[in-house]
Amino acid sequence: MLEKSLEKIADTILSLDEASLTSLWEKYKKRMERFEPSREWERAVIVFFIINAVRAKNQIFNDQIMKKRDGKPAAPKAPKAGPILRRVK
Repeated sequence: MLEKSLEKIADTILSLDEASLTSLWEKYKKRMERFEPSREWERAVIVFFIINAVRAKNQIFNDQIMKKRDGKPAAPKAPKAGPILRRVK
């Protein structure tokens, strides 16, 4: 039952537009950085990491498509001024 629930959540997330999610990234990043022991804060952390997961999935997907199309490994891209991941304790 848990696995089915997670798969349903994943299907829902996969139907969302990355551009729309990315537009919310800063909002949830700021909310996550303002810690408070509340359900709302926990929800913000989950949303923030969901947005990052979709962005990472799309990057991996695009790199693999390019690699298969070109027949060679994709060249590493220059780092963007995007999110910097850091460990949160």
